[in-house]
Amino acid sequence: MLRLTWVQPEDLIGHELRQAAQDGRDPSSIAARWRAAGGREAPARAGSSARPASPRLRLLAEDLLDELSGLPSPSADEEPTELDRIRALCPDWPARRSGAVSRARLEAAWLGRAAGCLLGKPVEKLPLTGIRLLAEAAGNWPPTTYFTARGVPENLTATYPWNRRSAPTSLAEHIDGMPEDDDLDYPLINLLLLQRHGRTFTTADVARVWLDELPAGRTFTAERIAYRNLLTGLEPPHTARHRNPFREWIGALIRADVHGWTNPGDPAAAAAQAHRDATLTHTANGVYAAMFAAAVIATAATGRHDVHACLRTGLAVVPPGSRLAEAVRHGVHLAETHADFDTVVDALHARHSPTHHWVHAVPNTALIAAALTHADGDFTGSLSRAVSGGWDTDSNGATVGSVAGLLAGSPAALPEYWTAPLKNRLATSVGDFDGTGFDTLAHLTHREATRP
Repeated sequence: MLRLTWVQPEDLIGHELRQAAQDGRDPSSIAARWRAAGGREAPARAGSSARPASPRLRLLAEDLLDELSGLPSPSADEEPTELDRIRALCPDWPARRSGAVSRARLEAAWLGRAAGCLLGKPVEKLPLTGIRLLAEAAGNWPPTTYFTARGVPENLTATYPWNRRSAPTSLAEHIDGMPEDDDLDYPLINLLLLQRHGRTFTTADVARVWLDELPAGRTFTAERIAYRNLLTGLEPPHTARHRNPFREWIGALIRADVHGWTNPGDPAAAAAQAHRDATLTHTANGVYAAMFAAAVIATAATGRHDVHACLRTGLAVVPPGSRLAEAVRHGVHLAETHADFDTVVDALHARHSPTHHWVHAVPNTALIAAALTHADGDFTGSLSRAVSGGWDTDSNGATVGSVAGLLAGSPAALPEYWTAPLKNRLATSVGDFDGTGFDTLAHLTHREATRP
């Protein structure tokens, strides 16, 4: 039987129960009813459970999802989703300003995003222990180049198997250009969005481009839920809220780069642009993560600021009382306090792993900020730290690679052992971009960044 991931009510309910607890709602009575009826916990790492639920249990899950959405949330005032309310809570909201970014810097950002994603792909979904053991067995800990299976004992890979879909294309011995990944597909989608609608696009425009250009099977978590909601006739922002327990996960963050790249020196505009994109699929902290990333990237794009100033600017567009802001501040503090990054990672996992899914925006954004801080923006150091921290390894590597690539300034400033295997070519199912070079993508992005 086909087990469609990330949309089946019996798989969503456990995630929504956890989300409710995180944003201060009391789901205890609903959780008790679900478990008493034989309902299971959410799948720990996969998108669907191994066995289908009975029709009765599936109907109960749908009812309980709707009940959960009606529970009052005490965090609503400090964690709004509407842009005007977000701005009202941010006393240091950046002033609107203009800047410029070179094509060479944008090419370095595209290459950095690809390299960081590719580094994280084979170890995505693995626990932190497995990532460390695999890299140590290959003599590559902390990872300073792509993962390899060479020299790794078979009994270790049996215990901690490489990501099944990614290993054939993303281990060092197999890399032949940049393979397809949603962390690269979404920047391409947003490039199409800007080409068609300009920087004044609406959230409805985002939805139209998705329906025209994004295969449903290439969406995951919140994006797949929103896609389903669009097809049932819901419109934004309801697409982000209806039976969507993933609305504070990392999906909007991984779509943020183009918004920063095309607003160099203007983090406020980048954050507002990311907000219009994010609210198709996310709310509150899921939206803040995208705004944070866009503002960091816009600040880095001009080459006038160090990574620490970029991160401070990113926090300026996030409500300071939100869970995301607190997590980022904690991640940065840990990175500033401890010389050993493994200690930083262990502290982050001790705080977040017991309560958050590995794809949730809060812990992953904290790790991104910690990695960039601890590496002082260095390219290899940033990629290594982001991926060695676990959780959503390819997405975190991609975002960190984009920032560190901008700070490096040009493709020539990036180590060749990262960029040469990419062969200036990426695979994708988006539009006509399959096989496109990163130099061409930089040219197209620069055109949008300089469009009046």
